[in-house]
Amino acid sequence: MQEPWGSYFNKVSAEWAARGTGFDMVVGDSQWIGDAVTNGHYVDMTDFLVSNGIDKSVTEATLKYYGEYPAGSGKYFAYPTEGDADGWAYRTDIVDNPDEMAAFEAKYGYAYTIPPKDYNVLADMSEFFYRPDADPPMFGAAVYTQKDYDAITMGFQNALFTYGCDWNADWVVEGVVNKPECVEALEVYKKMYDSGPPGNTNSFFPEMNNYFIAGQATFAMNYFAFLPALANEGTNPDYYDKVGFFSNPPGPYGHQFASLGGQGISVSSYVDAARQQASFDFIKWFASDDVQMKWAEVGGYTCNIKALESDAFLNGTPYNRAFAETMGFVKDFYNIPQFGELLPPAQTALSAYVVEGTGTAEEALDSIAAEHSKILTQYGYLK
Repeated sequence: MQEPWGSYFNKVSAEWAARGTGFDMVVGDSQWIGDAVTNGHYVDMTDFLVSNGIDKSVTEATLKYYGEYPAGSGKYFAYPTEGDADGWAYRTDIVDNPDEMAAFEAKYGYAYTIPPKDYNVLADMSEFFYRPDADPPMFGAAVYTQKDYDAITMGFQNALFTYGCDWNADWVVEGVVNKPECVEALEVYKKMYDSGPPGNTNSFFPEMNNYFIAGQATFAMNYFAFLPALANEGTNPDYYDKVGFFSNPPGPYGHQFASLGGQGISVSSYVDAARQQASFDFIKWFASDDVQMKWAEVGGYTCNIKALESDAFLNGTPYNRAFAETMGFVKDFYNIPQFGELLPPAQTALSAYVVEGTGTAEEALDSIAAEHSKILTQYGYLK
């Protein structure tokens, strides 16, 4: 029996609340791990992963953000299973056009490349291809704007992390999330939004693909899990053979990260020892290099280093090479139990500035820093 993603967490959390044994393992989002570990829902997998060498079989970044809690502890509660992160699709017929390249260089004073040298270049390219009065109209980059859950925060993190900003490991937010580099990152994200397709006011992964398929976006941000539709003639009949892919570009200060998606697999602490052992046996089998190679061949988004580095994987699809690169530099938002309280202030402030055009980037980040400081202080993370 399959459970729709929209109700999946409700089903899992109900089972947790009941200390139920309805499942042996759960493939859960990274932001669940803090709550799940703190409340005893997940089995500590550290000894199992380390003793079997499984911790060394996946990229360091995926083990850290899918499996480790607390951050920096070396304690693991999940095996990175379905790797994912944001990448970019672009229209090759537009961006690779020599006339466009020459016109861009004449306007901006430098030549662009694919992949873009850094995030500022991508923003300039988005601005350059914004031609709403052309026939047909042309637009730059489609970026996440959804306010309802976490999309605009996840989208902005692609710039935030890449400009050298972070959600500080010591929980200090003031002067960290709103420092000048972070303000610059948010201004660049808005620049891309302003040069993107019309009507992008509350959009997530379906709309990103829709904008691209409709010819309304020269660039589209999206999780790699949803990019195959753009290279498929059945789902993208007009542009399937005019699409290229690249990983999230570096920032201007030497950093390169991408906002994490995907899930790890964890073992329920409420099932008996025999079922837990069976779960470990399955994960040991599933995590083996040979099985991960097969998993990748059938479309699984592996985090296994050998699979990601194999020629078969790198050349398997037009987006695999960018995916393999990205799995080395994924990064995530806070995954502490208070994730759900930290998220709304970020969503609200980012949407107000980026989508509604209210205030400045600095004011938006000042607001997030102030609200996050209150929450982190309330729960004892920040003294």
